Amino acid sequence: MTKPLAPEILRRRLIQWIILPVVIVTVALGWRWPWLGFSVPIVMIAGFVGSLFRGRYVCGNLCPRGAFLDRVLSRISLKKGIPPLLRNTVFRWAMFALMMGLMVLRIMADPGNWMHWGRVFWLMCVITTGLALVLAVIFHPRAWCSFCPMGTMQNAIGGGKHLLRLDRDLCVECRLCEQACPIAIPILADTVDGRLENRDCLKCGECIAVCPKGALSWPKAAPADDTP
Repeated sequence: MTKPLAPEILRRRLIQWIILPVVIVTVALGWRWPWLGFSVPIVMIAGFVGSLFRGRYVCGNLCPRGAFLDRVLSRISLKKGIPPLLRNTVFRWAMFALMMGLMVLRIMADPGNWMHWGRVFWLMCVITTGLALVLAVIFHPRAWCSFCPMGTMQNAIGGGKHLLRLDRDLCVECRLCEQACPIAIPILADTVDGRLENRDCLKCGECIAVCPKGALSWPKAAPADDTP
């Protein structure tokens, strides 16, 4: 019998279906209405703020493009895994510098024109989304997310926050958690002293939902200090 989905997973997937049209509308109509391009910096700012508290939580739960990759592209992806090069730290920061540098240079061509800013954001969205779609089909639905500039930033700022817990005594090493992970993290290998040390965890909870033994969990909040 298939394990019923937890309410938090159903909620996450519903939110993803609600927000995924944002990337479709932006890519399809941003050339006509450049102000749609400002959805890009909104998501970027949300990712930065979220990383201060829970690392890549926004990537895993509130990113429109990530939602499109999870809910739509995962249905046609070959799911061959994510090439190690795309996870390489040097490669990731090189891509960050390249993409951010190009964006700034384009904006500086007409810095006083807000519609020009919108067009630049739209163009960046088109280019990166196109790349994400190709990588999703050929390799893995979230292959782009393994080196997305905003994901790399969130990794650096808050990747060590709110770490997933693994109870080795309960774990039977079925690896269903790794199969469910949107970004293909080797959860068992990357867990040290009961904590997942991989900073790219998207905090989505999909692994927790499929674990048949309840071996995975989020850290519990520290008890309040009642000392007067």
